[in-house]
Amino acid sequence: MRAKLAPLCRYIATPTVAKHRLFVWLPSTVCPDHQLIVIARNDDTTFGTLHSRFHELWSLRLGTWLGVGNDPRYTPSTTFETFPFPEGLTPDIPAADYAGDPRAQRIAAAAAELVRLRDAWLNPPEWVKRVPEVVPGYPDRILPVDDEAAAELKKRTLTNLYNQRPTWLANAHRTLDEAVAAAYGWPADLSDDEILARLFALNQERAAAEAKG
Repeated sequence: MRAKLAPLCRYIATPTVAKHRLFVWLPSTVCPDHQLIVIARNDDTTFGTLHSRFHELWSLRLGTWLGVGNDPRYTPSTTFETFPFPEGLTPDIPAADYAGDPRAQRIAAAAAELVRLRDAWLNPPEWVKRVPEVVPGYPDRILPVDDEAAAELKKRTLTNLYNQRPTWLANAHRTLDEAVAAAYGWPADLSDDEILARLFALNQERAAAEAKG
C-alpha cells in the first residue's frame, strides 16, 4: 500500500463500515489505519465513478453488514474488485490515458464540484482560518476563528450532511450519476434493479472474455 501511495499527492479513502458509502480525498501525508479502505488513485474520474449511484448499489448488494446498526461494510474483494467500471475508464488504466476522453472529463468535473460543495459546507470560509503547517509538505491546518465557530463546526460532519441530504447535495449527486450513466451509454433514469442487472451482465461478460484470453 505504501509503495502504491508514495508517488501520489492524494488518494481515495472510504470507511470500512459506515451508514453512508462515502469517499473522500486524503493527502498522501496521511497514513490510513485499518478502519479505512484505500484506493491508490488520484484522478477525479475514478473518484466520481466510485461515488456514483452505480457503485453504491453494487457495494450494498455485494458487501456485508456489521454492528448494532447493521451498517454496510465495504469489502474490496467482492465490491471494488468485481465492479465493472465503464469501458476504457477502468482503474488498471493510467488516468493520463483517458484524460482527453469527454466521458472521463464529464465525470471528473461533476466529482470535483461535489467535493468543492462538500468542503465549503464542512468548513465555511467565514468560520475557519487556514494556518500553514510547520512541517513542509503537509497541508494547512484548518482552525475555527472563534469558540462559536468551533461549536458549530463540530456539527459539520459528512454523516450529518448525508443524513440531511440538502437539495444542493442531491443535485450534485444527480449530475455525477448522469455523467457516469453516460459513460456506460445507459439512460440516467434506470431503476436500482435495472442498474444491478446491467452491471452484473457486464461483470459476467468481462469475466468470460478474461477466461478466454
